[in-house]
Amino acid sequence: MASRSPSSSPVSASGSGNVTDPARPDTGEPLGSDSDSDVDLGQFDCGGTDSGVRLEGTELENAFEIAAERLQVIVQTASREQLLYLYARYKQVKNGKCDAAKPGFFDFEGQRKWQAWKQLGDMNAEQAMQEYVSCVKSLDPDHSWKASDRRGTEQRMGFGGPAVSSLYQEETISEEDKNIFDYCRENNIEHITKAINSKKMDINIKDEEGRALLHWACDRGHKDMVSVLLLNKADIDSQDNEGQTALHYASACEFADIVELLLKAGADPSIKDLEGSLPEEVTESSTISSLLCQYTAPKG
Repeated sequence: MASRSPSSSPVSASGSGNVTDPARPDTGEPLGSDSDSDVDLGQFDCGGTDSGVRLEGTELENAFEIAAERLQVIVQTASREQLLYLYARYKQVKNGKCDAAKPGFFDFEGQRKWQAWKQLGDMNAEQAMQEYVSCVKSLDPDHSWKASDRRGTEQRMGFGGPAVSSLYQEETISEEDKNIFDYCRENNIEHITKAINSKKMDINIKDEEGRALLHWACDRGHKDMVSVLLLNKADIDSQDNEGQTALHYASACEFADIVELLLKAGADPSIKDLEGSLPEEVTESSTISSLLCQYTAPKG
């Protein structure tokens, strides 16, 4: 797949205007010490009905992508269980069987997501897509499900289509529970600057997915934050666990001003992620493609 991972895009999923976090759903609800038993979707009925008509091949893939895009519009109508159900199947389609390490003990939301995905075991992509489409259709039965609908969408998409982040409604995180990545995601430049100046924080610190602060600032479109991090010697070509650089993130999320800022600061547009994709190959923006080509073209 030479497209984009579903793990990052700045999509607002709540009426409050807060932006959800692709790395964790930020439900604010502890799972307790035995998190595995708290997330059991094995017998969960998403509400979809089996019409007896099973899509196959390209038709199924198109229906899946349409449903994934539609979910961004109707996300607030879904319950927590439905969102976890959909998240797990989206991951199964895009990444296959869960082979990721279990999140840390205090990453309650990450554990919920991990367990929901893990429970699918060896479910094949076709079955995961069928169940995903069926569930989304049950959430929006009156929508006209036409392939042409995809052409009219103007929403910004993250790696691989709609952001995983859009599957969750963000609730407020208390100050005492925030970490340095939370402050970066909310564009709290004052806090980040103080942390940098204290000399107690590694500016290239990474989360469990291998994302540095620069990745998050680019993901969220925080150009001023990106500038602050670059001025303080953030590793501009740092790669996350999928091999994606900040330039991949900014390109996929279509923040042309940030792409240009990174390129002028020396970001390498020739770095490929683990799927072999260049930043140029993860964007649908002609403006960004042109920028990247300018900096990739041989000099002289």
